[in-house]
Amino acid sequence: MKAWAYLEYGKSSDVLKLQSEFVVPQPRDDQVLLQVVAAGVNPIDFKRMLGMFKNFDSPLPIIPGYDVAGVVVKVGSQVKKFKEGDQVYGDINEKAVDHPTQFGTIAEYTVVAEKLLALKPKNLSFVEAASLPLVIETAYEGLERCHFSAGKSILVLGGAGGVGTMIIQVLNPSYHILIPSQLELMFILFILLWSIQIAATASTGKLDLLKSLGADLPIDYTNQNFEDLPEKFDVVYDAVGQCERAVKAVKEGGDVVTIYGAVVPPATTFMLTSNGAILEKLEPFLESGKVKPMIDPNGIFPFSETPQAFAYLETGRVTGKVVISIIP
Repeated sequence: MKAWAYLEYGKSSDVLKLQSEFVVPQPRDDQVLLQVVAAGVNPIDFKRMLGMFKNFDSPLPIIPGYDVAGVVVKVGSQVKKFKEGDQVYGDINEKAVDHPTQFGTIAEYTVVAEKLLALKPKNLSFVEAASLPLVIETAYEGLERCHFSAGKSILVLGGAGGVGTMIIQVLNPSYHILIPSQLELMFILFILLWSIQIAATASTGKLDLLKSLGADLPIDYTNQNFEDLPEKFDVVYDAVGQCERAVKAVKEGGDVVTIYGAVVPPATTFMLTSNGAILEKLEPFLESGKVKPMIDPNGIFPFSETPQAFAYLETGRVTGKVVISIIP
């Protein structure tokens, strides 16, 4: 099968090559074999390629890619939820940096543990579905870890990024969406009466996007220091690696959670634990359009242009996600 892979660590432009000699992997008892239709790419993909996690990585060569949307072509003997022909999606690495799989999603086929997948929402294309798993699961888990609940205020650093756009949508009360104290998907009308103040940072040209997603207070980080605001926040969710500044913006006794970079007390950090059950819980909101995929306007690349997709992602200027379309 064809796949993009690297045989040594380094910059994507130097080490990522199209290979055609990979054997189609075969699923273990608890796995399914997918024909990959689309694969989302994330900053963790190029950081891994640079060797940042090589002490905990799988052996080279490595096919990158965490996010996948595709069609089940074979199931293991213990698989119960899926059958051949099912359209599914998910993040194929249960632990983000703890020995992620050697053979990822930027390939014609990949194998995935059943528990990491969910059925693709019927209203989403494969490209849209592939943009979601890692970022929406990260948004969800981070909100749980920072004990967010109704009535609290939150500041999202990196509101226009892949994770940030999901956090804002998940929290927006006008969407009747998930607050971690209500994670069993109770469709509760009185959530509208609860006060949630959502602030988020982005560059000047992306402030309207933040408003459209439901942010009450868009902050232009190019001309305003969020940590200098007179009002502090109950929770700060740092999705860009600015923990030292983030802790200056939280109320005393508040919570700060970060997913990048060094951690400054009282902040905490985490690496996502992928779980298809989270995607299943979110399915009603995705199918209703209450939470929508956010793909950069220039962020869909054909399989043949995978290096260009990584080059674009590495600029750090992406709005939402970058996705590679394996099958047009």
